[in-house]
Amino acid sequence: MKRFLFSIALCMIAVCGFAQNDKKTDWAQFYRYAEANEKLTTNPEVVFMGNSITDNWARYDVEFFEKNNFVGRGISGQTSSEMLVRFRRDVIDLKPKVVVILAGTNDIAQNNGFITPENTLGNIMSMCELAKANGIKVVLCSITPTSVFGWRRHIEPAQKIRDLNKMLEAYAKESKIHFLNYYPALTDDKGGLPEKWSKDTCHPNLECYRTIMEPMVCDAIDKVLKRKPGKRHIPKVE
Repeated sequence: MKRFLFSIALCMIAVCGFAQNDKKTDWAQFYRYAEANEKLTTNPEVVFMGNSITDNWARYDVEFFEKNNFVGRGISGQTSSEMLVRFRRDVIDLKPKVVVILAGTNDIAQNNGFITPENTLGNIMSMCELAKANGIKVVLCSITPTSVFGWRRHIEPAQKIRDLNKMLEAYAKESKIHFLNYYPALTDDKGGLPEKWSKDTCHPNLECYRTIMEPMVCDAIDKVLKRKPGKRHIPKVE
């Protein structure tokens, strides 16, 4: 009997170990939203796909997302390659009317190593094409400004972001995709987010989301859905 119980215990330890290892080797982090996706009882109107800027947004302003039937599917640190891999699970399978794509910051930061701007653009183009092929309208966002990467200080991102944004805008125009250009409304004279809206020139704070980004994205969503603007719920800045 003791040997039997000991064997069971070993099996349980092995199973737990495999589960932990699965997460460690889940490169695109499918596990991050797997449970949340399963729990959805209705289709969200809009899915926000992105990195930490989107991840933080959904956490900082839960009211904005819940009141508007939006869901955030951002993952901190992710590049466009990782987003593309999980796009089916975290966007297409949720059957939204619109996807808001904000990607590219961590490509420029080389979070997964060097990637050319053309390949970043290619990944984002693939996400847009997948969405359109599945009847999902696209709001393609410019990369938000950053003058310094706190975790990659040797990289000078400001001009790289401007250059990639031009490529994104040109693709959106050619493909008749709505381009949401946050950049002019957010940048300071150094090419980053101003101090009042960010502690690190890269990540927006709640005031920035509510006063600048939320009105702009709601207007963009209403345009692609051909709805009258001004009826979305945008929480007040306290």
